[in-house]
Amino acid sequence: MVTGVVQGVFFRGTCRREALNHGLVGWVRNKPDGSVEAVFEGPGPEVDALVRWMRQGPRHAHVETADVTMEEPEGLSGFRIP
Repeated sequence: MVTGVVQGVFFRGTCRREALNHGLVGWVRNKPDGSVEAVFEGPGPEVDALVRWMRQGPRHAHVETADVTMEEPEGLSGFRIP
């Protein structure tokens, strides 16, 4: 979950591209409170790399917080923006 200026700055689309570049599956979505929520599944180092990216976001984003929660994999496929 990331907060700050993270909606309206192509955060979701860029996140999807980064996830696919890292071979990850999952999803990313805007939340009504202005935050962005994402779930990633894949090899640990690749997930870690995308979490690092999320802490900065795309060029026009300003990430204030990035909270990470580790969970059991759900067996997702593909990467979507619901």
